[in-house]
Amino acid sequence: MQDSGTYQHRPSRLGSGFTIAVAGVVALPILSVLWSAAESGFSPNWAHLWSTVLPDYVANTLLLSFWVALGVSIVGVSTAWLVTMCRFPGSGFFEWALVLPMALPAYVVAFLFTDLLDYAGPVQKALRDWFEWRTRRDYWFPEIRSLGGAAFVMTMAFYPYVYLLARSAFLEQSHDAWEVSRTLGANSWRAFRRVALPMAWPSVVVGLALALMETLSDYGVVSFFSVQTLTNGLFNVWLVLGDRAAGAQMALILLVFVVALVLIERRARSRRAYFALSSRARPGTPQALGGMAAAVACIVCALPVLIGFVLPVWLLLDLASEHGAGLLTPEFLTVTLRSLLLAAAAAALAVTVALGMVYAARIGLSRAARAAVRIASFGYAIPGAVLAIGVLIPFGAMDRLIGTLLQGAFGISTGLLLSGTVFTLLAAYLVRFLTVSHGTLEAGLQRVRPTLDMAARTLGRGPVATLASVHLPMLRGTVLTATLLVFVDVMKELPATLVLRPFNFETLATSVYTLASDERYGEAALPALALTLAGLIPAILLSRAIAGARRTPALTEAIA
Repeated sequence: MQDSGTYQHRPSRLGSGFTIAVAGVVALPILSVLWSAAESGFSPNWAHLWSTVLPDYVANTLLLSFWVALGVSIVGVSTAWLVTMCRFPGSGFFEWALVLPMALPAYVVAFLFTDLLDYAGPVQKALRDWFEWRTRRDYWFPEIRSLGGAAFVMTMAFYPYVYLLARSAFLEQSHDAWEVSRTLGANSWRAFRRVALPMAWPSVVVGLALALMETLSDYGVVSFFSVQTLTNGLFNVWLVLGDRAAGAQMALILLVFVVALVLIERRARSRRAYFALSSRARPGTPQALGGMAAAVACIVCALPVLIGFVLPVWLLLDLASEHGAGLLTPEFLTVTLRSLLLAAAAAALAVTVALGMVYAARIGLSRAARAAVRIASFGYAIPGAVLAIGVLIPFGAMDRLIGTLLQGAFGISTGLLLSGTVFTLLAAYLVRFLTVSHGTLEAGLQRVRPTLDMAARTLGRGPVATLASVHLPMLRGTVLTATLLVFVDVMKELPATLVLRPFNFETLATSVYTLASDERYGEAALPALALTLAGLIPAILLSRAIAGARRTPALTEAIA
């Protein structure tokens, strides 16, 4: 027993071994990409890529990341500040409504805006009718299939990451510092810029990093808008050219971007840490706005909700009502059921493994296992395209090894036993989304008093019995939250599913992408609506977490 109410056993060998083994599974795809990139040497295609399209891939990735970072920062921080520190008509509604764009996958918003704003779409067609323009040369209209269009769509889809964490930080700030700055003569803008924003900076940086990780790993939006980024190039090299070595080397470049992003985020947070010195921090009273100020605040908060959620959902409902009568086919029901089962299996696997890791850490881990926990939490940062390649390489090697052994011993040709199966998909989902379930369960278990462990052990309960009879009943809500979050993430996941799915195996996400790529937007509406409906679950959970952020801030941070 240690001080301050913490209680730990000696490091558990079983728990430490389990944690190190999980970290090894998570690290395997990254090591596979590194090995493949180094082992194969430069392919003949690499020199051609280097001299032609690779600089454009890198430049477009950097430009897209810059514009998305700028957009999500402005939208996320400004809306979080307004709904937290001000009161105006509708502010209570916007508190939770600003989270709703998270329910829509970015690639769904991309194909809807393409259908709406493209040259043949209803907006430009109406403009041509009204002003009697005949051709594209008669007027100017922003091109949605462009880098700017991709940045706009991603900003509307990913700003909730910054909004959630910035709002959580603003809620936790004491009003004393704000009042002191105003007493010293600072106006509202100066007090926000010099006091409130720096105090919220660590949380804003985390939200920004999450949004940029989604940007780097995105394939659907850049593919619809024909923006040649590293992810798009990786798919072209791997699937179109069939060059595994060049694909692995391009995945390595993308991984360097992600690692650099993680390092920058940690450095930015470590140099900008702020703490409340008083234990009696006083929450502030939101400032009531009226007149023009209230109208501007309403518009600033309403635009992201309208563009990021209301308009796309209205377009989906319109498309579904127009084409939906013939879409409720047995094939659609099969794809929906398959997606639900796949997501449920992946969520159960990720939550079970994460629960084992979290509880092993509670009863004690060796130093090596504690380091392994950091590795296991890195999976969420791996872009789906890189993860797919990293998983295919070892599974393909295992298939070849098994085939060789069985052919030599029994003369049996086994073919591909692991590659291109649901088992491979589940392994990829586990690596990708273990961080989500682990963070949520860890935050929940930290709220269980250690004295309960002591009481259970005093009554003769072992670690497993204590988990089953004491902790799990108290963690039912947290386990359900973690399960739902992973479930929805798997439902929406696109790049890894596209590469790793078995032959002729469609999910809702791949169906939406395939149909929209063929410009069959009406047929894509129904599966897209099903994905949106599933995405509303975590959006509602996050909204509730925001409302209770002052009481349970750790939950909000874990979920985000």
